[in-house]
Amino acid sequence: AEEQVRILRKLFDRYYGEVAEEGTFLFPHVADTLGALQAKGLPLGLVTNKPTPFVAPLLEALDIAKYFSVVIGGDDVQNKKPHPDPLLLVAERMGIAPQQMLFVGDSRNDIQAAKAAGCPSVGLTYGYNYGEAIDLSQPDVIYQSINDLLPALGLPHSENQESKND
Repeated sequence: AEEQVRILRKLFDRYYGEVAEEGTFLFPHVADTLGALQAKGLPLGLVTNKPTPFVAPLLEALDIAKYFSVVIGGDDVQNKKPHPDPLLLVAERMGIAPQQMLFVGDSRNDIQAAKAAGCPSVGLTYGYNYGEAIDLSQPDVIYQSINDLLPALGLPHSENQESKND
């Protein structure tokens, strides 16, 4: 049975690697917001449960890899979100305490990981969240759009729309 699982995982990984970028897109304002945060000098990290080998190519295809100084994929830690390990690793690599990070996410796993790590959290109302409203996870703040974060940090609100193909 273990050998079958290994073979199936290998087949899945090969298929996923071929199709991961198809149908993947950025929600509105993501690239502009990341650019504004980076321009303000804020270090940005990304945590995903996606298998690590697929993360960098996907970020490159979406043209957002340039914004992140730390990227943690699902294979980089023993325990994935909602466990705090990935967020704690980001904090360690950035040389800051978890309480100094703001974790922005769109799923209960994101919010639970932030709480477990001691990070303040922002919940976005769109994205992948198992069909439940993000407010049920009780993030510290809820925004309708990622660019709603900018005024809270003293930056102008971004109004530009963008997609993967811009």
